[in-house]
Amino acid sequence: MRLQEFRSRMERQFGAIRAQSVASDHVFGPLGGRTAAEAIEAGVPVRTVWLEICKEYDVPPKER
Repeated sequence: MRLQEFRSRMERQFGAIRAQSVASDHVFGPLGGRTAAEAIEAGVPVRTVWLEICKEYDVPPKER
């Protein structure tokens, strides 16, 4: 998954403003206690970050 696809999915799922907040404010334990943005910057695969967000926010499987 490319970063642009990640951003598009985030905006579709959460809306533009909330997507930004989820990516930069919510700390995910399974991502090393980092936010999604921090995890991506640290080199965690974007797909891994997206799937963790999906688990945390109960995104329906068909939208993952």
